Amino acid sequence: MPSDRYQQLTALPPGRFIAKRLGLPESRPLRRYEPGQPALAGPALVGGDGRMGETVTATLAALGAEIRQVLPDDEGVKLGALVFDATGIEDSSGLKAVYEFFHETIRSLGPSARLVVLGTPPELAASRPAAVAQRALEGFVRSAAKELRQGATGQLVYVAPGAEANAESTLRFLLSARAAYVSGQVIRIGDGAKTDPADWERPLAGRIAVVTGASRGIGAAIARTLARDGATVVGVDVPAQGEDLAEVVNEIGGESLLLDITDEDAPARLAEHLEERHKGADAVIHNAGVTRDRTVARMSGDEWDLVLAINLTAQERLNEALVDGGVLNEGGRIVTVSSIGGIAGNRGQTNYGASKAGVIGTVETLAPVLAEKGQTINAVAPGFIETKMTAAMPLGTREAGRRMNSVAQGGLPVDVAETIAWLASPASGGVNGNVVRVCGQSLIGA
Repeated sequence: MPSDRYQQLTALPPGRFIAKRLGLPESRPLRRYEPGQPALAGPALVGGDGRMGETVTATLAALGAEIRQVLPDDEGVKLGALVFDATGIEDSSGLKAVYEFFHETIRSLGPSARLVVLGTPPELAASRPAAVAQRALEGFVRSAAKELRQGATGQLVYVAPGAEANAESTLRFLLSARAAYVSGQVIRIGDGAKTDPADWERPLAGRIAVVTGASRGIGAAIARTLARDGATVVGVDVPAQGEDLAEVVNEIGGESLLLDITDEDAPARLAEHLEERHKGADAVIHNAGVTRDRTVARMSGDEWDLVLAINLTAQERLNEALVDGGVLNEGGRIVTVSSIGGIAGNRGQTNYGASKAGVIGTVETLAPVLAEKGQTINAVAPGFIETKMTAAMPLGTREAGRRMNSVAQGGLPVDVAETIAWLASPASGGVNGNVVRVCGQSLIGA
């Protein structure tokens, strides 16, 4: 993985001074999860008046955070989080309270701090004025997140009335260092059965998780992270990647299944393996994917077919076999890897963009079906992630990818993996049908 020389240079006083004078982006190392570290980098300041107060306080207390109701007297104390409960706002005039809270406090946030606003889904608001005000929160949070510095992030969490208890796993994730490269996101929490783990450090203990494309890159990071969180991982990849796959699963105490997911009998073979070895699966992570970039006028039919077959059609066929066949257990989770390319599009990637937008379509159409079964499906949409593929990009393209987001750097494979681990948790039963971008709040797309 290439080093980020721009970040290294601007970390020094002369480089920081020059970057500031020239209006260049600030890039600070992000605080990422390490076992045993405090969840927050400083005290949490809580504001607002709504129905989420008890859940917020209880979650922060469980995280061991110091909770404040007023700004610290000592100006040297930097806050680790600002959390505002906006669920009680009933009309646009009430939005002034959001402004006033953050106007007074946002400068007190420290490096890699967290800004979280809680709201009510506009379509579930009690009145039209309330719906308008709640929708306005999205513009506020996305804009405020772009004003943060030193690796801080901002999110909006819409919690359906009656689903307050389902917010804990999401708050734990967003407030922690696990969400280092997630910013500017709008996450919806609704009804759904959830099971809180006995140990929040190992929320996947006793769970069987399938990861496709697990032999390297993001897939290997997913496998390692799920295993760290307690899961038994079944890594799936093509036979040509057998040696690399064996190395990954041996490291984490998992098992490998050599399988080309585009084969006609692949769904049946995977279902049979899971039923015979594990009596089903608790989480299925669709990570396998390829690119064959070329403008549409120059793209061959084979290049189109290959990308769509692996990135989209194979997922649909596997889902059908595992869901309809009862192989995905009660409380099961499907998490699929989309891309910001499927949201904003990229030149020369009509095949890839179509496949990744189709993945989002899978989430949207399958979420209500799985909800009836007590299961969930969500997607992550990575932006610029530091992998061997991005390392091979031309320097200018690579640097543009790194800087065109609010934290002015590329993400790491573990950032995608941490987001998937949150969505795969048995405690995340209220999170269904979401597409969460892992892109540092990319400036490309919505």
